[in-house]
Amino acid sequence: MNPIFSKDFKNVWILSISGALAGSIIPLMVLIGSLVGTDLAPTVKLATAPVALMILGTAISVVPISACLKKMGRKNTLWLFMAIGIAACGLAMVALQLKSFSLFCLTSLVMGSCNAAILQTRFAGMESVAVEHSATAASMVMAGGIIAAFVGPELAVMGISITAVDYQGSFLLGAVCIALAALLLSPFKPSTMVDVATATSKTTLTALLSNPSFCLALASGAVAYIIMSFVMTGTPISMHYFHGHSLLDTKWVIQSHIAAMFLPSFIAPILFKLLNIRGMMLLGLLCYGATILIGFSDTSVSGFWIQLVLLGVGWNFLFVAGTSLLPSTHKEDDRFKAQAINDFTVFSLQAVAALSAGWVINLITWQQMLLGCLPPMLIMLGILLWERSKNTASQ
Repeated sequence: MNPIFSKDFKNVWILSISGALAGSIIPLMVLIGSLVGTDLAPTVKLATAPVALMILGTAISVVPISACLKKMGRKNTLWLFMAIGIAACGLAMVALQLKSFSLFCLTSLVMGSCNAAILQTRFAGMESVAVEHSATAASMVMAGGIIAAFVGPELAVMGISITAVDYQGSFLLGAVCIALAALLLSPFKPSTMVDVATATSKTTLTALLSNPSFCLALASGAVAYIIMSFVMTGTPISMHYFHGHSLLDTKWVIQSHIAAMFLPSFIAPILFKLLNIRGMMLLGLLCYGATILIGFSDTSVSGFWIQLVLLGVGWNFLFVAGTSLLPSTHKEDDRFKAQAINDFTVFSLQAVAALSAGWVINLITWQQMLLGCLPPMLIMLGILLWERSKNTASQ
């Protein structure tokens, strides 16, 4: 019998579905955040500020969430931040009622903290199964993003006219969705090792970073998000404004990209067995390299479509591979510290990439922007070779 249908994977299924429903608030915000920003911001230059602040909120919440995880455990921490997410939806409704851009921006920042907690479900899923199934568990939880990618935008559109104020209903539906996610989390039984208080980690940051495997796991997640966010954020502007493609074509390309980010999770366990974690990382880098090559030769709609699909697939391989490698790179007492360092680094760099993309695409060409993706790819390749040489030497 396939292990995913065994009772050992009950927690993984719960986390995947609950996390997907709660996480739907993020694509909801991505879709309407800029539209609301356009209506409320004092200048159109600040229209994307709510979305950018949501990413920033994810980054700065990682360390506090790590502390909560250590004191409260996975389940209680998820419930706490789901409650915060519901409160943020209510605050967004108030901001829309008052037409307050500053309050809406604060709401976006708070929603980022909810997202940071939900992203911890991938680690909770891995801790719920045997080590040999951890990559499968991570892939399944990540695959829940497909549900979020479709549910979030649907809620946004369905809720536009529920009340007299546009988009208030969208956040009302978002709050209901998070509440449902919290209810579905009730049967989740965290791994014993997670809820038992652990000794305070005495390992320094320098000691963790001296481990080539930890650096590789960190680099894989960081490079996955840096390049994906940088290219994805610049695509609508490049396609619609600079290359003259329609908004419908642009929407189709972005939707295909989001699907490509999560669909490979269904076959990732098979690829892990065939290629191992480091082989998956190389495959992810190859997908990113193909994205750059195609971008130089084809800026038609089909060309952008192929680029963004490859970008999504590459992101999946790199991020899932880095997530799967991370638990084997530190001691048990260092679990929360290592996860906090990893997520803080990854999402801080993602915020920088997303914020800079709009500025960069207005200064240079699409092809030049794609070339800017090469340095982080080369850095990761160097770390991959360094880690391999160190492991070979130690054998």
